[in-house]
Amino acid sequence: MMLAYGLGDAGTGLAATQLGTHLFLFFTCAAGLPAFIAGSLLMVIKIWDAINDPVIGWLSDHTKSRWGPRLPWMIGAAAPLGISLSAIWWIPPGDITTKTIYYIGIAILLMTAYTSVNLPYAALSTEITEETSIRTRLNAARFTGSILAGLSGLAVAALLLSDGNNNENYFLMGKITGTIATLTTLLSCIGLAPFTKKARKPLSKAEPILKQINRISNNKLFHKIIYLYLLLWCGLQLMQTAALMYLQQVMRVPAETSFWMLIPFQVSALIGLQYWSFYSNKYSRLKALFKGSYIWISSCLLILVLPPISNGVAPTSLLVFDSFESFKMIVLLITISLLGFGASTAYLIPWSLLPDAIDIDPEKPAGVYTAWMVFIQKIGIGISVFLFGTLLSLSGYKSIACMALSGPLEQPGSAITTIRLCMGLIPVLLVVIGLLIIKSWVDIKPNYKTKTS
Repeated sequence: MMLAYGLGDAGTGLAATQLGTHLFLFFTCAAGLPAFIAGSLLMVIKIWDAINDPVIGWLSDHTKSRWGPRLPWMIGAAAPLGISLSAIWWIPPGDITTKTIYYIGIAILLMTAYTSVNLPYAALSTEITEETSIRTRLNAARFTGSILAGLSGLAVAALLLSDGNNNENYFLMGKITGTIATLTTLLSCIGLAPFTKKARKPLSKAEPILKQINRISNNKLFHKIIYLYLLLWCGLQLMQTAALMYLQQVMRVPAETSFWMLIPFQVSALIGLQYWSFYSNKYSRLKALFKGSYIWISSCLLILVLPPISNGVAPTSLLVFDSFESFKMIVLLITISLLGFGASTAYLIPWSLLPDAIDIDPEKPAGVYTAWMVFIQKIGIGISVFLFGTLLSLSGYKSIACMALSGPLEQPGSAITTIRLCMGLIPVLLVVIGLLIIKSWVDIKPNYKTKTS
């Protein structure tokens, strides 16, 4: 069951990782869109993704089949997910307006398919079992699959984009990762089918939108979880969007090296997931969250002050520790790794806390709560990436024709400062606020069935 459940988030996790790390730079450099339009497109993607969440969550709750209500949605959306994930990396001929319209249309198709897979899938962790420790393990398996798939996506991107970083390679990357997304989703459905037949059924009667709002408004535990989730993921999304710009244009890491330097974050996040899952079940989820967040905050503060690396430093120089530039590169890699290890709590802990809030609701409509959780989170992320693009435009960030340059694009000091703040100070503030909100949470004892406080 754990393997099958872990595969379920592989396709959408791969899509989220590639879109989060490469799409802004693809829009501004490969497609030649201004930073403001690129940020606006990312906001459209997230807002549409958020708008369709409650609709698909409600429809999923009311779907009837021999495999339960969730699996038909995952099966039906698997192929559209792969096709649209490929298409978003194609650059259509025409001017900026034509390209913008094309990307809006493809983004709507992509995020509809994404939600149709991801939301019914996420609801299953609450419905398959009511035991807290197993739910935590399921969420660990979920994000393990997500991070492994994201890691494979980053590896494909590094192999293709570090060699010329041309437009055709972006599209080839999309076709490869789209195929992976479709296949992993279908394999998960095959493995989960025996368990979904026996899973707890969601709310059966129709529930108007106002009643849904009233339901979540009265659930105080849910409020704390969603605030935490929103803040942690806004910080994580800002860092993900700014990461390549930080490496290439702030730290002066060569482009062919920078794509590979995203991988240590994913690897350490994967290790962190296993560690924090074990730690949560042995001690408590809140202790795991706070310890991981302290590591995350410390890494962000270090990111603020790391000095740039001289151009031309190759990865092979790390094997021969013979210069101060090699030392700076090693410190940067360690910082990235610690960042991934600490930030992995943002994947695991909010979702492991969600069943507590669902269980205090007598009707336990997991689809409704899951939908509203990701709806609010995606609205927040959409606004944050829009503000990121706007801030970059206001700071004088240069984007046009940057793919044609042999070296990193020279950015004004105001743009460099903006990127540093989005990688360091702003995420720190968001994480700290999240910890202050959740600190009064009364966690249940590990390995016992969920109880409310």
